[in-house]
Amino acid sequence: MPAHVTRTPIAIALLGLMLLLMVASSWNDSTTTDEQAHIPAGYGYVFLQDARLNPEHPPLIKALAALPLAFSRVYFPTNTASWQDDVNGQWEQGRIFLFESGNDADRIMRLTRLPMMLLALGFGWFFWSWARKRFDDRVALLALTFFVFSPTILAHSRFVTTDVAAAFAFFIGIIAFLRFLSDPSPKNIAIAGLAFGVAQLLKFSLILLVPVYGLLLLAWVVSQVHLHWHERIRLFGKLVIKVIGIVVVGVILIWLVYAPVILNYSPERNLADAEYNLRTFRFRTFVDFDLALIQNGFLRPLGQYFLGLFMVLQRAAGGNTQYFLGEVTNVGAPLYFPILYLLKEPLAFHILSLIALAFALGRVGRAQGKSLAKILLWIRDHFIEFSSMAFVAIYWLSSITSPLNIGVRHVLPTFPFIFVLVSREMISWLRSWPRQDVRTWWEWVKRAFDIYIGSIPRYLLVGALILWQAASVIAVFPHVLSYYNELGGGVENGYLVAVDSNYDWGQDLKRLADFVGQNNIQNIRVDYFGGSSPAYYLGEKFNPWHSSSGYPPDGGWFAISATFQMGGYGTTVKGFERRSEDDYEWLKPFRPVARAGKSIFIYQLPLPNSAQP
Repeated sequence: MPAHVTRTPIAIALLGLMLLLMVASSWNDSTTTDEQAHIPAGYGYVFLQDARLNPEHPPLIKALAALPLAFSRVYFPTNTASWQDDVNGQWEQGRIFLFESGNDADRIMRLTRLPMMLLALGFGWFFWSWARKRFDDRVALLALTFFVFSPTILAHSRFVTTDVAAAFAFFIGIIAFLRFLSDPSPKNIAIAGLAFGVAQLLKFSLILLVPVYGLLLLAWVVSQVHLHWHERIRLFGKLVIKVIGIVVVGVILIWLVYAPVILNYSPERNLADAEYNLRTFRFRTFVDFDLALIQNGFLRPLGQYFLGLFMVLQRAAGGNTQYFLGEVTNVGAPLYFPILYLLKEPLAFHILSLIALAFALGRVGRAQGKSLAKILLWIRDHFIEFSSMAFVAIYWLSSITSPLNIGVRHVLPTFPFIFVLVSREMISWLRSWPRQDVRTWWEWVKRAFDIYIGSIPRYLLVGALILWQAASVIAVFPHVLSYYNELGGGVENGYLVAVDSNYDWGQDLKRLADFVGQNNIQNIRVDYFGGSSPAYYLGEKFNPWHSSSGYPPDGGWFAISATFQMGGYGTTVKGFERRSEDDYEWLKPFRPVARAGKSIFIYQLPLPNSAQP
């Protein structure tokens, strides 16, 4: 029986386990920060054909999430100020829609998250199938194992957000373009164009595909060493013209998707909202261009697309206030993504990556001759590997130099390519033995020993590391979002490194409500970070509280999200100022008595006149 047949059930089993972990771990997760905006926006796109909410993210993933709501009785209020009057009143409209309109918020969450999980499974299957065809079953299965047991992928596959969708979009966009380069037929132009269009409809950061395509196109042409230079120049020109065709197909798809979601978004309101949203955008020529598109009845869908793109560029330039390694800043840190990648992905995977890197560098060192011609020949014959490395380098460089530090999820698009590269080298390492011809019986015995006995320690090491990675992820169930590896302090202490979507995104509010109910607490002060509603889950027991409110006059129960606590405790970096009333100085002498999940600290404070830490 062919090996690929016997390994298919293993791939299905891995994806089945992934689905089980996603559903079970998210079942009691409350609404995360971004979901509060994405869910009402998706409902508006699909059922009202109005795109006034959340224009800074493309519509496709939110629309997919909203589709299951067609099978549930849901009331979406349109008589609110956040819908009628506010410009992009996404947060307030989300709060009202989910928690104040008589809807079952938990049911809405579970229904809208289901398409996200199915997308992740489809991504995993496509990733495995592609790796199997381009490499072999062993590489594909190992890469899929890394995919399934990546805590970052697993965590963000469960929420109505764009991060896993962005990873999927980059992957299909690059794979389709590589297919086009190897065979620039009309069929592959159309496929690459559709992939490019879908990518732009999933996340605006996918505009980065344009320079990536340019680099890959140039590298492909230059690496065709069997052609003379004038032939390569001619080839480059022909391919550029066809790439324009890819972009045209993508733009048509963007128009086709945006057109129906702005059908009931009045042109006058659309224009006024765009003018307000782009009022601080530095490049006024781009703003004027976008406003002109919005005022054109036929081109208005593209105007809405460019509105979102420019809003994202505007946001990225402004940075994001973030706690990281004891400091609070909004200018970004160059080591933010490298350190979080090191600490948020399993330590076992990093060890495997180091083995793969050492093996690859060893092969490079042993290679005979390293002339430019041989390098170009290697690029031509290993263009998938080169493209993967090039994309990882470009994306990481872009992320490291950006002031927008929100979470390791932002470099998630590079993960599948890293998984493939590591898997390919690991399989080569496992199967590496001397390749000389066997001439004698003794050489045959030695070859058999190298293959069947000598390689056993390597297989045992790799197997142990894979089991360690899987166990480390399963062990934190259901708190997969808060995962940190052993170097990062684990799920208990990872908040000391970074919070927000790395640790605390508001997912544990329902667990706080469970704690309050189980301990018969009648009143609890809460400073909550996230997209859910404390009043919805705690009712009259909820008392909103902040650092500036001061020490509670009668002591009592107090709960605070890790993001707010670390934001108050962290040292401010030069150039960034925090108000003294927001530093939670009065809380620092005390220690939490419990946690809701991992991300909400619970205190039982004594009366002020007897307050002792």
